[in-house]
Amino acid sequence: MNIVLANTDHLADVAMLFDHYRVFYHQLSNVHATEQFIADRFRNQDSTIFLAIDEDSGVGFTQLYPSFSSVSMGRVWILNDLFVLPSHRQRGIATQLMQTATDYGRETGAIRLVLATEKTNTAAQALYESLGYQLDRTFNHFSLTL
Repeated sequence: MNIVLANTDHLADVAMLFDHYRVFYHQLSNVHATEQFIADRFRNQDSTIFLAIDEDSGVGFTQLYPSFSSVSMGRVWILNDLFVLPSHRQRGIATQLMQTATDYGRETGAIRLVLATEKTNTAAQALYESLGYQLDRTFNHFSLTL
């Protein structure tokens, strides 16, 4: 297992995994659109993607988006996406991806990583808690669909 910083050479693997990730979150599969979305992220350099590779194939990824905390005046990374193919789960790949994201956050001087997951995704919640993530009980987070 190898975790790499993904680039345009990894577009097909990341797009395939991203499509599976979206389907997991109840979206229709659309390989063309996912490939375009990931290609745009690479081209615009507005996210950081780490790819887990096993035997020359992508089997998992995590995607980080940059943000900042005004109050703390520091960099924050939003760990927006984490996915491992079902055939490769329970092998520690998600943990390796999360650790790589943590290391990257520290290397880039971030003050924290933040993430969200579905309330029903108890497997992911258990992973996050095992890695030291804490449920935010101070702030309510709201969103507005545009």
